[in-house]
Amino acid sequence: MRRMVVLRVVVTLTLVLGLNYTVWRWLESVNWSAWWIAVPLVIAETYSFVDVTLFGITMWKAKPREDPGPPPEGVTVDVFITTYNEDVALVARTAEAARDIRYPHRTWVLDDGARPEMRAEAERLGVGYVVRGADWADRPKHAKAGNLNNALALTDGELILVLDADQIPTPDILDRTVAYFDDPQVALVQTPQFFTNVPEADPLGSQAPLFYGPIQQGKDGWNAAFFCGSNAILRRDALMQLGLVGYVRETERTVREALHTSRRVLQRARRQADDLRVAAALDEVARASTQALRRLDAGDPLGEVTYAFQRRVDEVSSSVVAADMAAIRADLEALGELAPALAAAPAGAQSTADGRDPAHADALTALDTREWSPLGALESVRALVRAVDVDRGDEAMPVMPVATLSVTEDMATAMRLHALGWKTVYHHETLAHGLAPEDLGTMITQRLRWAQGTLQVFLQENPLTVKGLRLGQRLMYGATMWSYLSGFTAVVYLAAPVIFLCFGVLPVTAWSVDFFARFLPFQIASQLLFLVSARGLRTWRGQQYSLALFPVWIKATWTAAANVWFGRPLGFAVTPKQRQSSAGAWRLVRPQLVAMAVLVVAAVVGVVRWALGYAPWVGTAVNLAWVAYDLVVLSVIVQALRYRGYQGAEKEA
Repeated sequence: MRRMVVLRVVVTLTLVLGLNYTVWRWLESVNWSAWWIAVPLVIAETYSFVDVTLFGITMWKAKPREDPGPPPEGVTVDVFITTYNEDVALVARTAEAARDIRYPHRTWVLDDGARPEMRAEAERLGVGYVVRGADWADRPKHAKAGNLNNALALTDGELILVLDADQIPTPDILDRTVAYFDDPQVALVQTPQFFTNVPEADPLGSQAPLFYGPIQQGKDGWNAAFFCGSNAILRRDALMQLGLVGYVRETERTVREALHTSRRVLQRARRQADDLRVAAALDEVARASTQALRRLDAGDPLGEVTYAFQRRVDEVSSSVVAADMAAIRADLEALGELAPALAAAPAGAQSTADGRDPAHADALTALDTREWSPLGALESVRALVRAVDVDRGDEAMPVMPVATLSVTEDMATAMRLHALGWKTVYHHETLAHGLAPEDLGTMITQRLRWAQGTLQVFLQENPLTVKGLRLGQRLMYGATMWSYLSGFTAVVYLAAPVIFLCFGVLPVTAWSVDFFARFLPFQIASQLLFLVSARGLRTWRGQQYSLALFPVWIKATWTAAANVWFGRPLGFAVTPKQRQSSAGAWRLVRPQLVAMAVLVVAAVVGVVRWALGYAPWVGTAVNLAWVAYDLVVLSVIVQALRYRGYQGAEKEA
């Protein structure tokens, strides 16, 4: 309790000081004569203040959990090990450890690569082996999410333990977590991911002690701890409810689209209809489509709404067809009556100007100028609604329990579970040990995929607007998504000191006492907040990479947006579990290396300008310190380039 009181005091102090500084920056210190750098800088600072605010709110309800107690007996559990192209021996080690988990369960290897050697190894170990069936041929695979959904359809355990191919579980992983599911509202228990092939220096920033600890505990306090893709146990009933709700919502969405399209088709046909009978028919169907949409808004059952609409379209179409057929029959009868008369007509009989008999001419004119009903339009409307594919023929499975809307299935699945009212748990105990990337290229690929997946979810299902989420949950998901937009602010933070040192352009009105009296307390309080929240954990590496990977975050933002808005594919890259070649790795971080070089040059230029009397010493000193900080942060890139993979404990010393 004392620790929580101290934490909340620090949070409050940080937010008050941050708000004071941010408001002052906007109102008093923006150098509008250099707005092109001053405005981006104050926007970047505002972004950072919001980021700190969200972190403070997260930590406000940090929830270290007590021991859950002994597991109940008789709960059926399936252990899923997802794999695609990982080394068979590596997967076998995980499968063997999973098989030997003490709590009764069944182990399954979910092999998306469908490899005969993997099947043979699974049989040797005595574990189940699952591959995709023929239904998945020529249909979207949905990567890992599709693999899990396929296995869910073929198994029946009440709980599902999900493990990546390299995450070796401890024998007691289920003993330590199953008891949480005594609460019937718990849908997910997430445990940390810890990597055994990471040296103490952690040059690639693979360990995430701040996230798998204080941050997840903070989210847990808001009932917003989310699924991280592995080392998690999920309740099957919750997933199946999620799949069914998703199926109904997707079907309703397509029905709504069909109804809206129907109204547009009818409006176009109505403008061309001169016959009052035809216009009335079209108006009637348009009213039926509007009524159907209102019933959907009111929550009426989807099947009843679509059935009633189809019945009304059929009735209107039948009446129009009946009227048409009556007119056709009347016209044909007129022709039939006319034909004998024409055949027997004497020469010289009265005729029209073109030589035709008047009765015959009248009948032909009636047929030629007759208004046909727009049956094509009505039939199109009827087909649109009937074409709604309740069997989801474009998918291998009509019901997809694990979310498939992004290249990372975990966050979207958890957010949807929370929106349905389910609870989640973060259990802070390392119960599985995995392998982290051992080269810069693999690490960047992994982080890019994480960022892309998170931003895909943000652009498609913004937590601020998702129905069912509580305010705290919205903020917790929003905080994670917000953090990936930091790449743009990093560019501003790197550019601002360079612009001042090289050209003397001030983004603030002055480096005055007012500035330092507000800026320094806020920065000190922010760092104190991280220290108190981390409780002695090493978090500096994570702070470095949040800035140093700015090109990755920018790329993730525009590629995710291009995927969501324009349908450009992202693909799914499985993280290699073995070290890849480092040849040409520097090209992957070229922007960072260029930024470091520019910072060094700017520092030299700034010193020269100050020595020659072209720059004030206070501004020069402040920006040189800023450059030094940026260089220290970016130096992690140099360490990553020099890293040659994990060498073992005996070589770390």
